[in-house]
Parts: sequence; structure tokens; C-alpha cells
Amino acid sequence: MSAVLVIAGCDSSGGAGLTRDVRTLTRLETRALCVVTAVTAQAQMTAAFATCDVAAVKIGMLATRATVLAVAATLPALAPPLVLDPVLESSSGGELLDSAGCTALCAALLPRTTLLTPNIPEAAALLGTRRARSEAELLQQAAALLALGPQAVLLKGGHGAGPEAVDLLLARDAEPRWLRAPRLDAARRGTGCALSSAIAAGLAAGLALAAACERAKEHVAGLLQRAD
Repeated sequence: MSAVLVIAGCDSSGGAGLTRDVRTLTRLETRALCVVTAVTAQAQMTAAFATCDVAAVKIGMLATRATVLAVAATLPALAPPLVLDPVLESSSGGELLDSAGCTALCAALLPRTTLLTPNIPEAAALLGTRRARSEAELLQQAAALLALGPQAVLLKGGHGAGPEAVDLLLARDAEPRWLRAPRLDAARRGTGCALSSAIAAGLAAGLALAAACERAKEHVAGLLQRAD
């Protein structure tokens, strides 16, 4: 597939800018590479909520404490379901949210979050502890994250070991739910982004949380199978 590098601004209505560019290139079977030249979080969020009936929100990389606080301040009081993927570190090990940003994330956004979707390293970083090495430790850390305010936590087990990739869904006043799938010998960038977006799509379509998570896990498994 040929590639086009798009250097442009982001239009939060989805009708122009990078969003329109990517949709157009995808329909023409062309890979889109993107460079964002202009982003103003508050203005974009306000425009998006004013333009469309937003049925769910997915939050990914925020980068700085200032952005975390800007997003928290701009979300409407009665926001739709919110899926927060706490992107703390790049695949190559680069820091994507510093300690001040993590503190702001926990204080300002987690209490407003419907579902928090950390992987094992991110869960450990948020809690200031070692990485979970067993299902018992996954359960303990998911409960500790739940105590920080989100309504539910999906602790992803892709960084674990063993023949299965085991995710743990823990919600308030609900029994733990283990989502199991064969561990695939494949790697692909952006699987965390894909999973959280797929969950948001399910919630926007009216699926229950567990069903949205299960469908999203199947979607990511398909991506990895194609990568393999």
C-alpha cells in the first residue's frame, strides 16, 4: 500500500482537516501518515460536543499536566461514557506523561472515567508499585485502581506471560470478569489505542460494558492475527 504524509490541522467535527484526509486516503486504499500542525484541546472539544451528539468519549495520550487539566475542565458535567487509555510510555520506552501529569490524571480524570484501560506496566506506574506477575496481583492492582475513582478497570494482560493473554475487567459492585484469549506470537503498534477505541464504539452503540470489552478484544485479536 502506498503512503501519503498529511501535514495539517485537526478538525474536531470530523468533517475537515486530518480526520477528513485520513478517511479519504483510507477509502482510496492509501496509507495515511499524519503530522498535526494545530491543536487546541478546549476549542476542539467544545466544537465537537456542539457539532455532534457524542455517544462516548475515548481519551488517549495527553502528554502534559496542562493538557490533562484542560481536558478535565472542558468535559461537560454530564459527559457520555468515557474510556481512558492511560498512555504513559511509548513502545520504545519514551515517557509520554510525566509524574505531574500522572498525578493530575488520577485527581482530575479518573473520578470521571467510565472505564480505565491500563496495561500491566501502566497499572504499576499509576500505583507506584511493581508489575503484576499473577492473576492474584492483577486483581489486587485492579481493585487499587478502582479505588482511585473510575467506575471500572480493564487491566490488560498483554505484557504478561503464559499461553493466554488474560485481561481483567473489574467494575464496582460486580464480580471480576476474566477475558481470555490465546497469546499470539505477533506484535503491532497501536493495539492499546485500537482496544480502547473499539470499547468506546461498543458503548456508543449501546452495548453493556462487558460485551463492549469482549467485542473489542476480538477485534484486536483479529488485528494481531493479520499482523502475524
